[in-house]
Amino acid sequence: MATDFFWSYTDEPRSYNRKPNSLSVPSNPKPFWPDPFAFLKISMVVLLQLWTATFLHDASWLKILMVALLFGSFLNHNLFLAIHELSHNLAFSTPVYNRWLGIFANLPIGVPMSVTFQKYHLEHHRFQGVDGMDMDVPSLAEAHVVKMNLKINMGRMHPMAGHFISEHYVFNPEQETYSYYGPLNLMTWSVGYHMSTMIFRGIPGSKLFKVKEIAPEYYENLESYKSWSQVIYMYVMEFGLHRATFSRMKRKLSTKTDKKSE
Repeated sequence: MATDFFWSYTDEPRSYNRKPNSLSVPSNPKPFWPDPFAFLKISMVVLLQLWTATFLHDASWLKILMVALLFGSFLNHNLFLAIHELSHNLAFSTPVYNRWLGIFANLPIGVPMSVTFQKYHLEHHRFQGVDGMDMDVPSLAEAHVVKMNLKINMGRMHPMAGHFISEHYVFNPEQETYSYYGPLNLMTWSVGYHMSTMIFRGIPGSKLFKVKEIAPEYYENLESYKSWSQVIYMYVMEFGLHRATFSRMKRKLSTKTDKKSE
């Protein structure tokens, strides 16, 4: 029975992969951003969620739950990933405008998280897998708690939530980050192009596919997914419930990484 994570004794992976010239991609990604339609797309989803809430104000609990599961959950997930996009300041060139738009996108979600998400998510980019610094990776205690409740949690997992697993849960110890190239990218700000977004944080999701088109040779030998539902199935069946929560790569903070963050 697994009781610990995978451990890497190299520096975080993007520090030796973030070489734009090797990908034939301009070192300055500014021509790719910002996304001129981000404000419009976010506003439409927020207003649609608020309209749905008013439309269901006197509906039965069963109807509310069905609409939430089959409709609202997709919109909420879209807004969560819009907040991810805004944490990289990809809607406006002025950072504070992105922050305010993130707060607006956060409204239908109900739990305030857009501002703190930016802090911890950027640390995830700087210190991927670093024990105690990358909050995307569970602690040993958290992994044990989740493992005990995994049977219940897996039964309630939404198909779009498969991206949480597909991005960094390790199915192949030789590869730490994975991409998804499926239709749900259209609803999730192309977060599936995860290898591209980890290397080029300044490119909006709507244009990440261009990076793959520019340098297809970089991606052709990397494992990727076409279905998030399949990833959820693989997560349970390949690892088993005893291993699944520990299938993340961890590393200690190196002196090189520490200096780079200063």
